[in-house]
Amino acid sequence: MEKARCLLAAPMLAALAGCVQVAAPDKPIEINLNINIRQEVLLRLQQDAKELIEQNEDIF
Repeated sequence: MEKARCLLAAPMLAALAGCVQVAAPDKPIEINLNINIRQEVLLRLQQDAKELIEQNEDIF
């Protein structure tokens, strides 16, 4: 009798188990950070150039 209960319970438990599906999205993922890197890079380059000119005034 116990084996019969186990045999009947197994398909019921399998039917209750969830199904997980993984699929790629239709549209690309967009990440908008709104960062302006150009200003910082130019500022650092200007400071480095200024220091280089001050250290080597005889170049120009």
